[in-house]
Amino acid sequence: MNAPQNKWAKDFPAIPEGWHYLDTAATAQKPRQVIDAIERAYARDYATVHRGVYRRSADMTIAYEAARTRVARFLNAASPDEVVFVRGATEAINLVAQSWGVANLKAGDRILVSQLEHHSNIVPWQIIQDRTGIAIDVCPLTEDGKIDLDAAEAMLTESHKLVAFAHVSNVLGSILDAKRATDLAHRVGAKMLIDGCQAVPRIGADVQAIGCDFYVFSGHKLYGPTGIGALWAKGEILNAMPPWQGGGSMIDRVTFAKTTWAPAPQRFEAGTPNIVGALGLHAAIDYVDAIGLPVIHAHEAALVQAAREALGAVNSVRLFGPADSAGIVSFAIEGVHPHDIGTILDEGGVAIRAGHHCAQPLMEHLDIPATARASFGIHNDEADVAALAKGIERVTRIFG
Repeated sequence: MNAPQNKWAKDFPAIPEGWHYLDTAATAQKPRQVIDAIERAYARDYATVHRGVYRRSADMTIAYEAARTRVARFLNAASPDEVVFVRGATEAINLVAQSWGVANLKAGDRILVSQLEHHSNIVPWQIIQDRTGIAIDVCPLTEDGKIDLDAAEAMLTESHKLVAFAHVSNVLGSILDAKRATDLAHRVGAKMLIDGCQAVPRIGADVQAIGCDFYVFSGHKLYGPTGIGALWAKGEILNAMPPWQGGGSMIDRVTFAKTTWAPAPQRFEAGTPNIVGALGLHAAIDYVDAIGLPVIHAHEAALVQAAREALGAVNSVRLFGPADSAGIVSFAIEGVHPHDIGTILDEGGVAIRAGHHCAQPLMEHLDIPATARASFGIHNDEADVAALAKGIERVTRIFG
């Protein structure tokens, strides 16, 4: 691959020379711009939000709400009031399940998920299933590992009240036609929830163009800090949802006889929020937007192509997912456990993920216990692909 030297690598102080970080799908390394924003927030600007009348608290409140506005703009939401800050996508899906789901789902209703979902988009619905008696249906995949929307169309009925799909698979890198999926859900009167964890740092999301009802993502996969993420929901849906947790900040008035709730999104943010996390997320979105999602996607697509070509040339390697996967290459080597692959690659300074990737039903579908997964970020380049290929050659020699 004839690519220029990576000009973004210098932004990532935790990636030393000679270390090849290929685990961005698990969590992204942080650019200096995000680290600096977090340091400033703690070392210079820190105060609580929404409560203090002193100047610094007011300034921090402005900065915190500016982060909400930045997320709304990043997703092309109609209003910042449609954005709820959460710990991450897992909490966001649980919030929807425990609030919207409990209020709206009943025995006889159905939910459609897909074969490739992360556990975070399966388990919360199973909890609701146990509580309400709903049924969960599973949409199959196409041969190359995409959610089969033709099958989804045939499966959906008026009994389905929710469709919950990943925008980009965390294992296969396959990209959902989110607009078509949403149209299919709405055709039978179902709501559409999209897990955007792997999509927002790679291809982005325009929630108004997609037309979905819920969209969730985690900040730490978007080059931001851990412990912060967002739930976006259409305003009319969010305002009709009851609170999930009770406490400070989410109330209008409390008496021992009755409590009334603050409007959305505040009613879903009980307690002191992750103030600095929100500011770090703001900086991360600024960083990604300054580069441009089309640039990031093209950069990662070139690396995926190079990695698939290099690994596909090894007879014992089995590749998973489509050729046009978004930044992710999952593979297995015949006769070698993925954990052994990961350990040997680590000895050569290459960091990948090995395991079931919180997608055990997908592993069962693929008829394997686990995969090795290389996932790329904006800081990677052709040297990382070469190091991966060299490491795989060593693995095959050792287990030859």
